[in-house]
Amino acid sequence: MKSKAASIEVLSPRLANQIAAGEVVERPASVLKELIENALDAGASQIDVEVEAGGIARIRVRDDGVGIEAEQLPLALSRHATSKIHDLDDLEAVATLGFRGEALASIASVSRLDLISATEGAAAAQVSVEGRDMRPVVGAAAHPRGTTVDVRDLFFNTPARRKFLKTEKTEFSHLDTVLVRQALARFDVGFRLAHQGRVTRQLPAATSDPAKLERVRTLLGRDFMEAAVPVAVDAIGLSVSGWVCQPTYNRAQADCQYVFVNGRIVRDKLISAALRQAYRDVLFHGRHPCYLLYLSLDPAQVDVNVHPTKHEVRFRDSRLIFDFLLKAASRALADVRPAEPQGMTHTSSEISAAEEAPQWQTSLGLGARQDRGGSDVLAALMQPPTVESGVERPNVVDPVIAHESTGEVPPLGYAIAQLHGIYILSQSAQGLVVVDMHAAHERITYEALKAAMDAKKLVSQPLLIPLSLHVSDREAALVEEADPLFSEFGLSVHRTGPESIRIDQVPAILSQANHADLVRDVLSDLAELGVSDRIVAARDQLLSTMACHGSVRANRHLTITEMNALLRDIEATERAGQCNHGRPTWTSMSLHELDRLFLRGR
Repeated sequence: MKSKAASIEVLSPRLANQIAAGEVVERPASVLKELIENALDAGASQIDVEVEAGGIARIRVRDDGVGIEAEQLPLALSRHATSKIHDLDDLEAVATLGFRGEALASIASVSRLDLISATEGAAAAQVSVEGRDMRPVVGAAAHPRGTTVDVRDLFFNTPARRKFLKTEKTEFSHLDTVLVRQALARFDVGFRLAHQGRVTRQLPAATSDPAKLERVRTLLGRDFMEAAVPVAVDAIGLSVSGWVCQPTYNRAQADCQYVFVNGRIVRDKLISAALRQAYRDVLFHGRHPCYLLYLSLDPAQVDVNVHPTKHEVRFRDSRLIFDFLLKAASRALADVRPAEPQGMTHTSSEISAAEEAPQWQTSLGLGARQDRGGSDVLAALMQPPTVESGVERPNVVDPVIAHESTGEVPPLGYAIAQLHGIYILSQSAQGLVVVDMHAAHERITYEALKAAMDAKKLVSQPLLIPLSLHVSDREAALVEEADPLFSEFGLSVHRTGPESIRIDQVPAILSQANHADLVRDVLSDLAELGVSDRIVAARDQLLSTMACHGSVRANRHLTITEMNALLRDIEATERAGQCNHGRPTWTSMSLHELDRLFLRGR
């Protein structure tokens, strides 16, 4: 049976607002985000937030911005009413946080709302609405310059929506997260958050660099700042600043990743992919990096009108953004070196510097001399210090021999022993350094292989029998667009039909890889992100395996000269704090920590 065609009708304003509210207002935190963004757009320098029952019962946001004129208050609660854009040109270069004109109308449709505002030199006015009654009534009020929005009984008229809310504690946690993000976006604005009458956040405006650092430390924790590496790059019309944390500071979840694009916090797959690649071979598997970054670019180069919540953005040149962020974060992480001692010099109790050592890779060649076993090391350490002319004591250095030639101790100090053929023990100016010699050498070898490969570029190797693949029409079209990318990495891929492609050449270093899967994965990335790092990832994976097998193994006993050569190479190598698999290569304990461990001075 054929059903009768339903008639087309125009939705009522109330129902239309409630449908829009379903996109904009998911929970109390959604309300707070929209209200704070409006306050920031109004030029507020102080924003006070008071909530009750996790925001379900009440959310009150007060600011000292420019305010709203009395006669425009009802219009502020109308759908698609905004002062922030006027024509298409404004929409293509949005410079404000809010612009769609939906927030207040959507919030008012599912709550009881009071809007009080005053402009400079004018009397304050108030307008009140309830969800089912969208006819606002304007009246006089007492209020300084600025605006207060009081939202009560959220979802009181849509009980089905209210059932999806969590506990008050959980909803307040989401509210706090919103305020933290906004406070990280605008250091020049003061924020105050109170729950059930108790102040939980009090953040004065931070205008100086020390004050900004203190705000980040307050919001993200002292451990974050101690692990933070500054980033500041300005080029090709793009600017990124902020911090990326050292790989040793990581999380089980991606809950400490903050990226702001022109002051707006975003969740963007392209940005996440670029930063994930920057951490790829320094982060332990299954862990997530931490960062706080601010990306600035011409508003016309980014589309923020992708989703009603404005969390997602779309870049005009996604490859440019990807490469820029990848290089900026990678360089910051690569530049991390063992800390130089501050104001410390040699004394007669410092260890002796071994003679000038050859490069570590050379010293471990076939002609390298093997030393005595670990038992000899322990025996030598137990003996009183003696020096025999012309004879080197293997694996141990007398720490009382003076070395006065430079007056400086390298960051990782000088080797004094090898432990169980696995670890190098070194005495630094601050205390003790313990090095995993295989992990450290693996990183050194890996970086050397990458540098050599980058210097020679990727050499192509033709396939004896070209490989044909059946793909979708979309993927086949992407092959034509991605020809410069494939060529850059030594791949020759051509479209041979509406749904077929052919692989003719591959990078010589990846001759044994699964070429079909590699190309399919690249096309998948291009379809989703517009960029791909699969080829580089495959190359680096192979180099990592080569580095692992080519590095010094456990139970290889080294001379003091060889150990010191390794320490110096660690200090000079990028990303030397972790091996290729993300494991730490060295750790240290200060004399103060050692004294505390052994209860010295008590």
